[in-house]
Amino acid sequence: MKAFLKKLSYLLPLLILIGFYACKPAKQSYSSPKGYDFNHPEKFIMPESLHEISGIAFYKGKSDTVYSIQDEEGRLYRQAWGNKKQQHAIFGKKGDYEDLTILNETVIILRSDGTLFTFPFTAAIQPKVKKIKEWNDILPDGEYESIYADQQTNQVYLLCKNCKGDKKNQTMSGSIFTYNPAKNELIASGNFSMDLSGLVTSGQILKTGLKASALTKDPHSGDWYILSSVNKLLIVASPDWKVKSVHRLNSAIFAQPEGIAFDNQMNLYISNEGDELSSGNILKFKRKP
Repeated sequence: MKAFLKKLSYLLPLLILIGFYACKPAKQSYSSPKGYDFNHPEKFIMPESLHEISGIAFYKGKSDTVYSIQDEEGRLYRQAWGNKKQQHAIFGKKGDYEDLTILNETVIILRSDGTLFTFPFTAAIQPKVKKIKEWNDILPDGEYESIYADQQTNQVYLLCKNCKGDKKNQTMSGSIFTYNPAKNELIASGNFSMDLSGLVTSGQILKTGLKASALTKDPHSGDWYILSSVNKLLIVASPDWKVKSVHRLNSAIFAQPEGIAFDNQMNLYISNEGDELSSGNILKFKRKP
């Protein structure tokens, strides 16, 4: 009996260690889209004024200046990369502004109710925007956080975060407009839909849908890059909106991803709103050869 107890005393620590690792949850794996390493970003901490940064854009892909908005103030911010000092142009009243895009010489800002604001890019360096046009009731009723403009075709794409029928049909719907700069017109140019049923069935997204928070397009391949802050995902889709790859985001790096953009060197940028413990930031992922 004593010999048995002695053996047990030697084995007990080992059994406890085995039990610990058996009960320990498996380490979450995080993938990256081809050409990027999401585990090692260059981080740009935002000033307090951009704690709730909700969208980012570049002028003609030039990354020397970052243009951004936050979701409470009607202000278009601008700052040099790595420099916290910002300047801004006031374009509207307080509101829930979610994303922006710069289409050649025109700035387009999206409010969560689907209202768009357009004004000349030259006004972005003025204290207050004077020539601004507001577009109401041009989108189906819903909540919107994602906009992208194609510099070559002048087409503007908008994804719906919450729209009627999307949850039931397990889809994500969107609208396309063509911008006429000569007349400052947005012309309705069609709709599209992305099938999410496979992602729901596999448990990769919630049954309530993808809840897109930002959108951009790879200018070389034409693939769509869609962020979902709610699901902590980046979806890469083909030009015709078929899912190609799904990448789960590490919440330790991506606190609340709300903005996304490419520069003209194919580097990828993702902005995160801050929270009680961390400041807002923009993460830069350099394109790997």
